[in-house]
Amino acid sequence: MSASGVVFGFGAPGGVGAARELSRLAEQADRDGLDLFSLSDHPYLGERLDAYAALGFVLGRTRRLSGLVNVTNLPTRPAPVLARTVTSLAALADGRVLLGMGAGGLWDRIAAMGVPRLSPSAAVEAFEEAIVLVRLLSGGGPPVTFEGRHYQVHGIEPAPVAAPPVWTGSNGPKSLAATGRVADGWIPGHAADWLSERYRTSRPIIDEAAAAAGLDPGEIRTVYNLPGRVTDRPLAATRDRDGRWLGGSPAQWAEELTGAVLEHGASGFILFSAEQGAAGQVALGRWAGEIAPAVREAVAKERG
Repeated sequence: MSASGVVFGFGAPGGVGAARELSRLAEQADRDGLDLFSLSDHPYLGERLDAYAALGFVLGRTRRLSGLVNVTNLPTRPAPVLARTVTSLAALADGRVLLGMGAGGLWDRIAAMGVPRLSPSAAVEAFEEAIVLVRLLSGGGPPVTFEGRHYQVHGIEPAPVAAPPVWTGSNGPKSLAATGRVADGWIPGHAADWLSERYRTSRPIIDEAAAAAGLDPGEIRTVYNLPGRVTDRPLAATRDRDGRWLGGSPAQWAEELTGAVLEHGASGFILFSAEQGAAGQVALGRWAGEIAPAVREAVAKERG
């Protein structure tokens, strides 16, 4: 996957009953030149595949597609073990792994698994510590001792594998600031896009925190979970009354996404169905075969 270009991915089905469909769609996307597939992480739901088990399985059946858990349910996956998981996947799949990170949202469900409940503030502290610790436990070097409020490790050897890029699903001000300090990318929550109030009020928090930490805010990608329909004919309106993207013909998609990249700094898009479910086979084919190439070509032409 390109380190700097616009990335195109899709939301993959994660149900136990959709295992064959998951394989079929991922293999199609791999052949068609998409960059990544995305799986949600809800380990408290019995009908769902474990996200990291599914990720590893799909990476083993593809050649160029990167995998992203969108986003990792961190409270149920302790950071030192998560570090081993993602570096192992990176080693096995030639680095085709991204680390999506979240502080945890559905705490009643999380606590039902025996995980101690954290306050929102403490959850964000643990989230930032976890990102730092995953990086410390990657890339080789001397044994790591880390004494945080939520994580402590003593003399643990890091894996001789680079840490994957970290993209967060941050929403609140503290989590957004943590993203600016320690992450490589941001996926706005609630399928918010570049014209939304959520984006306009959230992205500056990331940028200010990055600058305060001596980092370049422009290096932090914004990648969008983008639900919508791909239609044969143009729609009269591609957004609803509230300004939320509905979809349209491939040409309408390409025009909108090209503008998002060139005018709003978008770095990537992950296609979901209009109901925010997994992308279907037909839509995925048009996404990979028509929309993504058109956007890439238009962006490359404009940027020279």
